[in-house]
Amino acid sequence: MVKQYQDELSTALRAVRLAARICRSVQAKTAQFVEKKDESPVTVADFASQAVVCRELAAIFPEDPIIAEESSAVLLERGGAETVADVLAELKAAGVDANREQLCEWIDRGRNRQYADRFWALDPIDGTKGFLRREQYAISLALIEQGELRLAVLCCPNLPVREEATSAGSLFYAVRGQGSFVQPLDREEAPEPVRVSSIETGADACLCESVESGHTAQELAAEIARRLGLKCPPLRLDSQAKYAVVARGEADLYLRLPTRADYREKIWDHAGGVLLVEEAGGQVTDVTGQPLDFSQGRKLQQNRGVVAT
Repeated sequence: MVKQYQDELSTALRAVRLAARICRSVQAKTAQFVEKKDESPVTVADFASQAVVCRELAAIFPEDPIIAEESSAVLLERGGAETVADVLAELKAAGVDANREQLCEWIDRGRNRQYADRFWALDPIDGTKGFLRREQYAISLALIEQGELRLAVLCCPNLPVREEATSAGSLFYAVRGQGSFVQPLDREEAPEPVRVSSIETGADACLCESVESGHTAQELAAEIARRLGLKCPPLRLDSQAKYAVVARGEADLYLRLPTRADYREKIWDHAGGVLLVEEAGGQVTDVTGQPLDFSQGRKLQQNRGVVAT
């Protein structure tokens, strides 16, 4: 039984389950997307997911800031009226009636950019390219207090709850000091604890990394794997699903190596997965061995890259 953050956890789980339902509905169709200014794709599901999660959090914790990825400006400017209508239709199908103004208000609850003593970090769809390929993606939500990760929910709608399971859909969660757990996304089952592997030698270890070469320096990762003596070919997945497979011992090492010296990671790309791995008995640092600093606003300004093991 969770002793601390019980209300926060139940709210986060409910919000992310609802977001996953919408994401699956969109992914089952031909998922159209628009491009943001940085040329990254954003879909109806990204906007709808952010809207419902921010709505659920606002209802229970109205004073809590949220730092999330999307904005209504992108929806209105890049997506236009047709995309707005599609988002509202997906919300209605999930039982959430809204108009355009409410939709924009919910999305923009996530437009905070400054550090606060307590706030939520949300990625409504982490791994949008994987989502578009109908492969791995994740919905990541984390609560941060005094710069420390306290609670995380990581939903992987296309990842089986166990490595050998045939049906997909995993809901992982962790509370600081209370362990990491997983349960099926579609069934009411008791959560099971997850634990990182006990492998200590490189020859037996398995590395996981991003599918997209633009997200990590894959040639450098290959050289590191060679020096460590890794024999297993890299497991490549989109999104924070990589943190999930490390947390449950399916992979032993996740490398996110910066491709540019000036690049800094966004907090929503890592917050949920980091706590999941740590509470499963693992360690997460940057490439210099320093702990990740979540007290810098929307980016990990004091860190370069990520190593999870």
